[in-house]
Amino acid sequence: MSYTQDFHILRQHIFAEYHRMFKEAGGEIPFPFLTAGSKVYEDTLWDWDCWLNDVALHQIVHEMHDPGEFARVLPYSRGCVQNFMSTPGANIGYLPMSVERDGFSWPDDIRNVNMHKPCIAQHTAFIVKTGNDDAEWMREYFGDMQAFMNFYHNHHRHDCGLYFWQNDIAIGIDNDPCTFGRPPKSSGSIFLNCLMYRELLAMEYLAEQLNMQEIGTLYHKDADTLKAAVQEYCWDERDGFFYNVDLNIHRQELTDKWGSNWGLHCGNPCDWPCLIQRIGVWSGFMALWAGIATPEQAERVLTHYQDQRTFGAPYGVRTLSKMEKMYDLRAMGNPSCWLGPIWGSSNYLTFRGFVRYGLTVSAGKRGTGLQSRFSKLEFPRAKYD
Repeated sequence: MSYTQDFHILRQHIFAEYHRMFKEAGGEIPFPFLTAGSKVYEDTLWDWDCWLNDVALHQIVHEMHDPGEFARVLPYSRGCVQNFMSTPGANIGYLPMSVERDGFSWPDDIRNVNMHKPCIAQHTAFIVKTGNDDAEWMREYFGDMQAFMNFYHNHHRHDCGLYFWQNDIAIGIDNDPCTFGRPPKSSGSIFLNCLMYRELLAMEYLAEQLNMQEIGTLYHKDADTLKAAVQEYCWDERDGFFYNVDLNIHRQELTDKWGSNWGLHCGNPCDWPCLIQRIGVWSGFMALWAGIATPEQAERVLTHYQDQRTFGAPYGVRTLSKMEKMYDLRAMGNPSCWLGPIWGSSNYLTFRGFVRYGLTVSAGKRGTGLQSRFSKLEFPRAKYD
């Protein structure tokens, strides 16, 4: 079967079944929402799943050429954001990763667990942009979104400026070997930091739509600071790729127990805040999606996708380089397998990065190529994009 035939079959199925993503309010979920359609989680609202599902949904509706369908979709799109912002911890900045109809249990210490991925402002900005910059519906939630950003900054950020996962629970890319099984607070994930960079820019965009330009300027400065940290610590000039970093660095005491300036290794203490993890994980491509890479870096990153020995596969990007010893294509659950299998979300984000830099997969040239085959509304161009 050819790729064209595969595409036709998938497109037919999606257009016939997309309405099954729509879920009505009920129980502890006060607003209608979107799900991924999986039988396992068919009635659960998930953080980055609903955001990327909504992007796909808007493309479907656009290609239907039915303005009335946009009006039908809107309550479900907004409801995804509204449901998370209606959870009990929203006012202090803690948002859960998922919401179920029977509610959720509070963690013992919300400061030391993973929470909603930094994509809720991006999802909100996407809805606002596709709705002709109408942000008034989300004004009441903006203060709590600021609290969410502050919570990440205060409890999920290393001194070097990079954000980290608290542990390996529900990170979205479940068994990424740079986080999976690693010590708490040690994973300076390129995936997480690229999401956060775009989240900060989305907050800038939303602030401007609400006539809060001064607040928007602060988020832009925070984004610049994070971008510089990613460039300094995650870019590997030797390999021409963006990697995760290990933050689990032991800092020696420079004085002894009597206060003397003599301590173990005091002659040349460890003065680097992290170590790069040269493990080929697909999320290195996200630096292009986020707009963090320079044009020259983007050209080098593309070569990793074009290499069939590592990431390049007939149907997209492998989630782990085929050269890694952890490479594994077995079907599994809890955790889901991100050790090589091709996922729709990783394919989409990788592809969007190539489009952003005007790169074509076939030759790595700028200009014409992949983006010309897709409609302009597929990826609405916003200031934060």
